[in-house]
Amino acid sequence: MKNKLFVFEFVSGGGFNQSDIPPSLLCEGFGMLKSIITDFKRLDFEISTILDYRIFFLSKYLQADIIKTIDSKENFLRKYKTLVKNSKYVFIIAPESSNILYNLSKIVRNHKKILLSTNLEGIKIGTSKINTYSFFKVNNLITPKTYLIPYKKNYLDIDFIIQKFYKLQTPIVIKPEDGVGAESIYYFETENQIRAHFQQYKDALDSTRKYIIQNYIKGFDLSASLIGTHPLMNSSTDSPIILSINSQAVNIKNPNHESEYFGGQTPVKDAKDICINLKNSIKFPKFSKFRGYFGIDLIKKEDLQLYFIEINPRLTTSYIGLRNIINQNPANLILNSKLNAIAPLKIKYKNFSIFSRIELNSKDIISNKSLYEALIANLIKEFPEFVTPPISLNDSNHFSCFIATKTRDLESSMKRFKEISLYLKKLGFKILKPI
Repeated sequence: MKNKLFVFEFVSGGGFNQSDIPPSLLCEGFGMLKSIITDFKRLDFEISTILDYRIFFLSKYLQADIIKTIDSKENFLRKYKTLVKNSKYVFIIAPESSNILYNLSKIVRNHKKILLSTNLEGIKIGTSKINTYSFFKVNNLITPKTYLIPYKKNYLDIDFIIQKFYKLQTPIVIKPEDGVGAESIYYFETENQIRAHFQQYKDALDSTRKYIIQNYIKGFDLSASLIGTHPLMNSSTDSPIILSINSQAVNIKNPNHESEYFGGQTPVKDAKDICINLKNSIKFPKFSKFRGYFGIDLIKKEDLQLYFIEINPRLTTSYIGLRNIINQNPANLILNSKLNAIAPLKIKYKNFSIFSRIELNSKDIISNKSLYEALIANLIKEFPEFVTPPISLNDSNHFSCFIATKTRDLESSMKRFKEISLYLKKLGFKILKPI
């Protein structure tokens, strides 16, 4: 009898079933769901999952044995708990904000199931940027100065922000204390920019959330994809397993707009040197509280010095790219890390991958649903790089998709991207960004 595994991705699996789904989050979420299911299926699990009713037509592209749908009137948690109960293993992909990831993971632990995603202790540290900052400082890791912004009469205290801005003497970023990815990150270089922004947008900030201020570190945006193991398992390196070092396509240099994340490339130039530097920083017992897959956001300076920015205690979008480049099935490593069964191994890079969300427009494609679904089927057949095909919600003309290449080098990936771009234009799509 096969072991039963329930894989749940919050955005595509019902977390927004009673509201509009943010297209960019859906695009990345479904891409991660599809990728991790494919990799776990190679380990011969019987896999179950949940899909939001609005994207159930994509179920044919998932290698799951059981796919439940969730409609707009259902409580997704009820169906979630049922599938947890019916499984031996559970893997969760969910945002840290509002303790969503922590609470979903705790349900798994309460039902005494084996949680294959990051453990509760790691989630608790990574969910809070203040906790993460304290964790970095205690472990003597280089990290930006970070302050929790107080509230004054239900609004963020501008005087406090201005005071810290002059104390730091650098450009600053302001972001939610429990934010995910590039969500609601704002960048400021002058006092006038700060005052103008908060005068114009102060009601747009969610007053129920906490926010932090950090000094901006100029450099190359990177992320590390890692698997935390038990200290006794990984004695050859005595640190978490580094799967890949990835570049991040992040745009935060505009004080009047929220930041955006589009994806990245892997492996990066100087990956070997960066790995050596990183390994020296994350040895046990520093990171012994993290089990399973997790990510670290980094800034690399010209001299290869690394600044530790955030910890992502979950599967990250970079997984979509890294699974195409390494000589291991990362799902197998994740499983064995939880079963304390990882043997000494060497990660080798066999390929190169650009992984990216693309925003599109089209006036006519969504008008005929059957033709639209046939177009998607042909597109995926022609270009398997489409991890998430062009998706439009609420019958709009706006589409989001996610692509991950698998080629021998950067030049080959860029050539493949150009071919995909031309094909999309031939189908009547207008590419908005980032190509």
